[in-house]
Amino acid sequence: MNLRRIKLQAGMHLIDAQLAGTPEQREIGLMFRTDMPAHEGMLFVFERKSEQCFWMKNTLLPLTAAFLEDDGTIVNLADMAPQTLQTHCSARPVRYVLEMNQGWFTKRRMGSGDRINGLP
Repeated sequence: MNLRRIKLQAGMHLIDAQLAGTPEQREIGLMFRTDMPAHEGMLFVFERKSEQCFWMKNTLLPLTAAFLEDDGTIVNLADMAPQTLQTHCSARPVRYVLEMNQGWFTKRRMGSGDRINGLP
């Protein structure tokens, strides 16, 4: 899929995120991709706040999901193993989920309470 991109910022770090805003785009997500550059990710945008749960069926890359408040504050992070059906859910209702390569947030010492700027 050729998705629209958005520039996000996490402190001094820039993220080139693909936007998954339709049900079809969110369903496919990062499935079947074999690599993703370190500065790229995918931002899932939902119509309304709710508990968001993700799994990794047909996803080949280990990822971390950041569940985000409307202001970009990280609610919680979830490391997700490739090709599993284990669900990883937001700790409370959110509209945004940012998937990055696993370890991206840890390497930058980011976690709950930190903020991602530039959300649509």
